[in-house]
Amino acid sequence: MIALRRPRMSRLAWHEARSGLLFLSPWIIGFLAFTLIPIVATLIFTFLNIKLNQDVPLRFVGFDNYLALFGDSQVWDSLLVTLKFAAISLPVAVVLPFAVALLLNSRSLRGSSLFRVLFFMPYTVPFVAGVLIWAQMLNSDSGWINGLLGVVGIQGPDWLNDQGWVYPGLVIIGIWGIGGGIIVNQAGLRGIPTELYDAARIDGAGWWGQLRHVTLPMMSPVIFYTLVLAVVEVLQYFLVPLVLNQGTGEPGGSTRFFNLYLYQTFFSYQDMSYGATLAWLLFIITLAFTGILFWSARFWVYYAGEGSSS
Repeated sequence: MIALRRPRMSRLAWHEARSGLLFLSPWIIGFLAFTLIPIVATLIFTFLNIKLNQDVPLRFVGFDNYLALFGDSQVWDSLLVTLKFAAISLPVAVVLPFAVALLLNSRSLRGSSLFRVLFFMPYTVPFVAGVLIWAQMLNSDSGWINGLLGVVGIQGPDWLNDQGWVYPGLVIIGIWGIGGGIIVNQAGLRGIPTELYDAARIDGAGWWGQLRHVTLPMMSPVIFYTLVLAVVEVLQYFLVPLVLNQGTGEPGGSTRFFNLYLYQTFFSYQDMSYGATLAWLLFIITLAFTGILFWSARFWVYYAGEGSSS
């Protein structure tokens, strides 16, 4: 057989390729320096004994750090805390922006553009300042949320100091940041062809029928996107309890999230090798959950261009 030789690039094609690589080089350098190399470094750390707070000789420890995970009760307690919070926060993070976007997309609502801006404005508030403000609003004695509940004769709970109410309190704090999700959902809703709603109304479908048979199927890719981001975000949740309780895990360890334990292992205990092992465990867990979501997408995510679920 005669070997087919790859045609040589013309001078113009080579010039265009070189120019493209030149424009991409800042991203490539940034990816190598701040993503790929740190990832490889943390993987190497997991097989070493790097402890910055101890003067110990550097040595290879094999899988000792991974085996230590199974005997560390704090790992599994913090994972349980994270999963408990996820069970409460994920439905809110997915359903509430979608519901608000439906309301803002309603033709009977006036001033939807103003409301959209108002919902997005919290993104301009510095994160720490926003959390501290919410801590005061949820204060059991002087907070205005309990004050409003008192007006209707309801005794407000101690939101952030009661183990039974701390997760709903953290979810309330997170509601202020749903503006981005609202805009994403509104963009998806406006992309649904109006002809589908006209056809549904001709067939006798009411509001619920249109929502079930038109809106939800056509919005399923956006809902899937929102769900994946929400899962990744909730597994990395730790900044709010870190600001509120300085990472103490109060009340009663109910806010000692896995990512908070990882952060403390790195920066408080300065155990870089074990912290890297925790980071890789979190990566594997996140990969597993997102993998399950992508596998399940074929049963409920509908892409109009394909004519079937994907």
